[in-house]
Amino acid sequence: MTDAETLAPPTGPPGAHRWSPVLAVALATFTVVSSEMMPVGLLTPMSHSLGVTDGVAGLSLTITGLIAAVLSIFAPRLVGPRDRRTVLVAFMLLLALADAVTALAPDFAVLSAGRVLLGAAMGIVWGLAAGVGPRLADGPRVALAMTLIFSGVSIASVLGIPLGAYLAALLDWRAAFWALALLGVVSAAVLAVTLPALPVHERGRPGGPGGAPRHRGVAAGIAITAFVVLGHFAGYTYVRPVLEAGAGLSGGVIAACLLVYGLAGVAGNFTLGPLSGRRPRTAVAVALAGVTLAAVLLPYATGGVVTVLLVLVLWGVSYGGVSVSTQTWVRIADPAGIEASAAVWAGVFNASIALGSLAGGLVVDRAGNHAVLFTAAGLAAVGLLIALFARPDARPAA
Repeated sequence: MTDAETLAPPTGPPGAHRWSPVLAVALATFTVVSSEMMPVGLLTPMSHSLGVTDGVAGLSLTITGLIAAVLSIFAPRLVGPRDRRTVLVAFMLLLALADAVTALAPDFAVLSAGRVLLGAAMGIVWGLAAGVGPRLADGPRVALAMTLIFSGVSIASVLGIPLGAYLAALLDWRAAFWALALLGVVSAAVLAVTLPALPVHERGRPGGPGGAPRHRGVAAGIAITAFVVLGHFAGYTYVRPVLEAGAGLSGGVIAACLLVYGLAGVAGNFTLGPLSGRRPRTAVAVALAGVTLAAVLLPYATGGVVTVLLVLVLWGVSYGGVSVSTQTWVRIADPAGIEASAAVWAGVFNASIALGSLAGGLVVDRAGNHAVLFTAAGLAAVGLLIALFARPDARPAA
């Protein structure tokens, strides 16, 4: 990215808003998040098959998140003026290859190599996707376009992870990653067909992503994002072991619970997404409060399936609105630097996934399931406090 870089309007048929390209990007986010998060629903069978502990298997999320975090922050600079459509298509194909390597992995080392490739693909796709929405929609419809794009994140929980868990129960956990590899190819094809050309006109001196956090609103939004995502993944990565040990639920019941969680996440995305366009601080605060409360309550809800489902619905609705509300906060804070700010937000998001799953693995292996959920609640609560005392605005930080 350059300090004076301009994102050219899409070329192609006239029209201020194009639904099919927006939905194509939503399919890409669905595929990316499903690929990244699939180990959550398959943690136990993966760890048994590879001969490692649940905590070590959870590192598959950490590996992907760390690679994606670094690349997504610098994605605009790394790809330079290349057409964003071409870049997105190419890296969705890389994602398909990464899932195929994961499916073939005979041990954790090869699986890690596949997850490194996945992290590279994710980093570029995430780093650019959040900035594409405002280029595909006119002013009044940007919030809806972003809600649709980030619905891919929520729907990945509804369809991707639970279907992967069911497929693993019917066949093998590797079948889930073969399905994701095929979906990656399909997503690349859909992007190639539906996206207009998205050129970048570059001028001026080279710059970088470091300027984005100098805005107070952007800095606050990034901090909020970091804490809630750290907390969420510290706890949610290990939901399956919590439900197996604490509630005594079978794999099929857990898959059903994750499906309910995912449906709640879609509801949260489409409820808090439009709200974030009007009142971003309210939307962010509601989302973080729900995640915090759910993580606190889950250890006490394992006495029955109904109480587990109630807490997972709360968690799903709340976290379903996190991506769109925090990204909207950052976008509103720095409207003149949408792609650079979105790239930094995506990098922090992915770094927090990596560190959250890592921290959760350390806690769960040493202190147990209840401790990891209380840790998750504490981290999310810090983000909530920041949201209550900050606001999205475009003023530079002192």
